[in-house]
Amino acid sequence: MIREDVIVIGGGLAGLTASIQLATDGVGVLVIERDPYPRHRVCGEYLSQEVVPYLTTLGIDLKIAGAVTIQQMEISTRSGESVSAELPLGGVGVSRYCLDMLLYQRAVELGVRFQFDLVQSVNRHLNHFVLQTRGGKIFQCNYIVGAFGKRSNLDKVLQRQHITKPANWVGIKAHYHHPDFPNEKVALHNFEGGYCGLSRIESGAVNVCYLANYQSFKKAKNVSQFQSTLTKNPKLKMFFAKAEPLFDQPKTIAQISFAQRESYFDGILMTGDAAGLIHPLCGNGMAMAIHSGKIAAELIAAQAHRSDHYHLEALGAMYQKKWNRTFNTRMNAGRLLQRILLSPMLSDISMKTVVKSPWIVKRLITMTHGEPVS
Repeated sequence: MIREDVIVIGGGLAGLTASIQLATDGVGVLVIERDPYPRHRVCGEYLSQEVVPYLTTLGIDLKIAGAVTIQQMEISTRSGESVSAELPLGGVGVSRYCLDMLLYQRAVELGVRFQFDLVQSVNRHLNHFVLQTRGGKIFQCNYIVGAFGKRSNLDKVLQRQHITKPANWVGIKAHYHHPDFPNEKVALHNFEGGYCGLSRIESGAVNVCYLANYQSFKKAKNVSQFQSTLTKNPKLKMFFAKAEPLFDQPKTIAQISFAQRESYFDGILMTGDAAGLIHPLCGNGMAMAIHSGKIAAELIAAQAHRSDHYHLEALGAMYQKKWNRTFNTRMNAGRLLQRILLSPMLSDISMKTVVKSPWIVKRLITMTHGEPVS
């Protein structure tokens, strides 16, 4: 049996951030991640400026990586009626392929250990956990950070409630060459059954990531055919008329659920999408993942340096309280915003209101984002 102080299950943004913060605070940590880096993930690839200063303190320089500065947001209805607004904090365009690799390299520099394998079971004992991987390795640890994403087999193993709820969304992402798309803009375009985000990234490509419900998606035979649904929105039609795909095939993820989930579950501090999946239309999932990883790591580090550090319930209560205080308002705002944008009637009414009062867009952005994190 291999013994560790902390095991992070999942090496996405939340897991990598937590591991770097823990290593910085002098806590031994192992990350168990299914696949080696780098690789593409389905993601909007827009990062709110609120966490950029924090990443800098971790040794991650996004300017050197070529991240694109984004200052404006555009939203359109199915009919192409649109409104634009300045982003209060702004953000950057950076691919997960790039950002994950930067975080991974930094974690390795700090002594974080990685095991590329799949966790198949987690058993909690009185004051420790025992994990077993698909590769047959057994680990024991004092703390676990759950960073295993939107939907994992571990959710079933742990019998989390949200896994029984409908998961009727599919996400598709691809990169495109487009000569005219503005560097400074992130766009969110509504279409029948979903919405599509566009933003430029560090490579110069435009990331196109959209979310569609199955009812709409199943009408097409494949992803290529479904593009005809997207291009009913005049804004998306104009984009794809000049866009050249850079992937052989788009990246996809199925069975996405926005059901509420626990930020703390049976001794495990859940981070990123494992704790709560904000609607991608809010454009803040990447920042939330990084911030939640920071919160979990700092609380664990504070406990790990104490002699009585096995009080998991007390730790979980502190984490839940801080997670709720930090993220609940924006999660609720995201649910409300999705209901409005995906309802043709509500979307049309709200867009007409917003066109006359653009300050409402800034208010919505503020509700789904947080204060700068340091």
